[in-house]
Amino acid sequence: MTSSLFSAMRNPSIRVSMLAIFLFGFAGAATSPYQSVVGINELGLSDGLYSLLILMAATVNVIVSVSIGILADRIGNYRVLMSSAILFGVVGYGIVYVLPNQTSFVVSVLLFLPIYGALYTLLFANVRSVARRMSGQDAGALTTGARAAISLAWVLVPGLVGFALAGGQSMLPAYLLASLGCAANLLLVYFSLPNEQGVDPGLGRRLSYWTSFGEILAPRIFARVVAVAMITSTLHINAAVLPLILTDAVGGSVTDIGIIVGVVAFLEVVFILVWARIQLSLLPAKALAVGTVVYIGYMVLLGLSSAPWHIYALTVISAFGAAALITIPITYLQELIADRPGLGSSLISVNIFMSGGICAALFALGTRVSDYSGTALLGGLGGLAGLGLLLFLEGGNRKTVSP
Repeated sequence: MTSSLFSAMRNPSIRVSMLAIFLFGFAGAATSPYQSVVGINELGLSDGLYSLLILMAATVNVIVSVSIGILADRIGNYRVLMSSAILFGVVGYGIVYVLPNQTSFVVSVLLFLPIYGALYTLLFANVRSVARRMSGQDAGALTTGARAAISLAWVLVPGLVGFALAGGQSMLPAYLLASLGCAANLLLVYFSLPNEQGVDPGLGRRLSYWTSFGEILAPRIFARVVAVAMITSTLHINAAVLPLILTDAVGGSVTDIGIIVGVVAFLEVVFILVWARIQLSLLPAKALAVGTVVYIGYMVLLGLSSAPWHIYALTVISAFGAAALITIPITYLQELIADRPGLGSSLISVNIFMSGGICAALFALGTRVSDYSGTALLGGLGGLAGLGLLLFLEGGNRKTVSP
């Protein structure tokens, strides 16, 4: 797999795309861990307003991502669209640093950054469009390498930013770093990314917005997106309950949280490459099923943990399962609409939005009827239901579906 990735990297479009993906991850990793601190503690937003803001921002992002994916298929020029999206990131992060007040924060989080977030769809659509012209093994390595680039940013950047800002009075400089990262990405993409050709003219009749949107809502597509969202919601549940279980239920410390998250993030990068090799002999749906079983097992063990060392011992299982759930769904979802790189890649954003909503519902239910450990078990049950739905829909050996 590694040799295939290096072979694919000889393509200039892939080289630029990989670096652009890393810089996209850089901006997110530099600010996301501190966004609530800046919005609530430093700028004075209420908890309720912040929660509403995040929900509305996620809604804007999924609408923009689908729309821009459809537009990308129509014009076939990723450089212009990616440059435009990155510009929103430069401004969005920049105004929070330059004008640190509630208004600028709300405008940034609700408007600029959700549009910038659509770059995620465009990056993977661009990789997908190039991969379709390569051999199967090289093409399969590209998505894995792209997702590994984001994970690598999340391994390296949060710690470096935290170290750089340690002892300071504010976390706002993180937004300056993110804006500068976006500016570098803008220059890279605009001046170095080769122009791609347009889509097959024979698809013209399918390129209207509502026709394309209807493809996503087609039962055989949408049902699979729901199944994947139920599975990947376990990642969100884990992110929510792990720190709480560690500090409340098993008597760990905040330091333990940082160590465990860092170890898991590092191992995920390694295991992403392992899963790429596994997928050489398994169809995406089957590989996703195996990874889901592993992660559900981790969630159950997390819910049963009673000492900090239990959770430390689970880091390898957690990272192995998570590596599958953050990479394989990308390929699986893109192949649901295989001949439309933009629209197929927009399903990734739809999945993120839906899995976040499922997580919120399960977390609310779990904390109402049980404790955080019980919520972890409920999250595993939700993932199991998603796995059952996926296996039912696949019905054996079918690889993908296209309308």
